[in-house]
Amino acid sequence: MKALVEAQEIGVKYESGDQTVTALESATCIVNPGDRIALVGPSGSGKSTLLQLLGGIEAPTAGQIQWPALGKRSELRPKKVGFVFQMPSLLAPLSVLENVELPLLLAHASREEARSAAIQELDRIGLKHLANKLPEELSGGQSQRVAFARAMTTRPPLILADEPTGQLDHPTAEHLFEVLFDALRNTQSALVVATHDSRIAEKFDTLWQMNKGRLEVRTS
Repeated sequence: MKALVEAQEIGVKYESGDQTVTALESATCIVNPGDRIALVGPSGSGKSTLLQLLGGIEAPTAGQIQWPALGKRSELRPKKVGFVFQMPSLLAPLSVLENVELPLLLAHASREEARSAAIQELDRIGLKHLANKLPEELSGGQSQRVAFARAMTTRPPLILADEPTGQLDHPTAEHLFEVLFDALRNTQSALVVATHDSRIAEKFDTLWQMNKGRLEVRTS
């Protein structure tokens, strides 16, 4: 089975005034189908940069990254990689259902196909009853569950989440991941989540530790 992502000594440096800033230094990692990976480390350690590289949003300034099972970087979105962010990312004028079906519409699915898949995804994550609500009517936990439903509606092989529970209390965050793991149980989608919550990280099979731009990979 081909890897979803293979990164070899990737790094990111950029100029800030007269200084060179290292955001990520020589990271080597592999993401395979079905992986459940927690990416931990202090703020500013390079977690967000690594996620952006894995998803093809940003290109490394050093090293090489490939997506053997997914294709070229230009082919990753919106169908092959789903993103979930820490801050609220739902589009305020759209209903929950319209937010979730949007990636499929952007991928040129028909309105009927997109709506059917969005309803199914909301049902999988236990929020079908909120389909007609606006984002402002949701709790924080509900908003992030909808964000995950939106990320999963194209059934992407790779789902990346950057501190998705950073604005949630621990019980709400724990419930979010219980629902998410249940929704992904019978799929081969890989999940990589950056988190500050050690109790959440313990639920994952693999731990990636970031510190000052350096990556250490450990498997439980």
